Amino acid sequence: MATSTPRIEQQDTPQGRTLMVQGAWTAGDLTARPAWDALTAQLKGLDKGQSASSWNLTGLEKLDYLGAQLLWNHWGREWPANIELEDAQRAVLETVAKFPVTPVKKTKADWRAPLVGLGERLFSFVDHLRSLVRLIGQLLLDIIRLIRHPQEAPLRDFSGHLYHIGATALPITALVGFLIGVVLAYLISQQLRQFGADAFIVNILGISLIRELGPVLAAILIAGRSGSAITAQIGVMRVTEELDAMRVMGIAKGFRLVMPRALALAIAMPLISVWTTIAALVGGMLAAWVAMDITPSYFINALPAAVDLANLTLATSKSVVFGLLIALIGCHYGLRVKPNTESLGQGTTASVVTSITVVILVDALFAVLFKNVGV
Repeated sequence: MATSTPRIEQQDTPQGRTLMVQGAWTAGDLTARPAWDALTAQLKGLDKGQSASSWNLTGLEKLDYLGAQLLWNHWGREWPANIELEDAQRAVLETVAKFPVTPVKKTKADWRAPLVGLGERLFSFVDHLRSLVRLIGQLLLDIIRLIRHPQEAPLRDFSGHLYHIGATALPITALVGFLIGVVLAYLISQQLRQFGADAFIVNILGISLIRELGPVLAAILIAGRSGSAITAQIGVMRVTEELDAMRVMGIAKGFRLVMPRALALAIAMPLISVWTTIAALVGGMLAAWVAMDITPSYFINALPAAVDLANLTLATSKSVVFGLLIALIGCHYGLRVKPNTESLGQGTTASVVTSITVVILVDALFAVLFKNVGV
């Protein structure tokens, strides 16, 4: 056995049996698995009736906090009746006795915890819903004020948001729409070719892209791009106390912050939706030309007959609703941000996730309510 291995040796003396603590009782030596298993077995053996009333620590090579804690726990957090040790060892043991490490007790699972968590989530949802309804009502009042006093309109804010939300989003939405159209066309062509129904690719691409995928894809992109930006902008204003300054100066937050963003998104969203749909149709048309020899001229001529105009009207109407909801949700979470950076990050994340979820839910609602329109 190595001399530095932590161990306990028993010696019989005229005063009785003495336990000699030997080796190096440090974290580096105790955490080695063989040494720990052997020492644990020794200590358990002493617990079963082989312990002595006298301890001798003078033979220790090294002793640190971990080794002292192990001895202190074995002694039952009390000093033995007879102990022989050096002053440095006593100082370490006295420190352990002064600042003991108490093992964490296992607590039984409370059956009420899931119910409490469910109740907290329910109340949080109701609180968010109430705040959102209040925000919608304030938006309606601000629009009425704008109609009555158009000279007070925040035109610079509105035009700036319209540019940043709409114009700067055109490249990414066109790229994503084009690629989605290509992918859909290739997947659909493989199935239609088996039945010799190549010409129906125009119908499938037209209905799916114009009625559903175009508006939803554009809304998801805008929710991740502009919805998060709205929350971050208003949240930073909360962190820097600009919102408090606006309140002190008597500037209405809804009229200057919420309404310009909501109107800008309501106007820009249908245009972005049409732009994304056109890009997707172009991608699908080129892919159909390459994969199925469907010429672009045939595709363009067959598209109006395959897709009723009501689908475009429905898609545009959905896009207006999507834009308003994304803006309101972004402003809602931005106004709820607390004056710290952690809350800002959480609010931005929650805004994006909620916006995308609401867009999909509203799209499903439109699909059910208007299932007979344009089909």
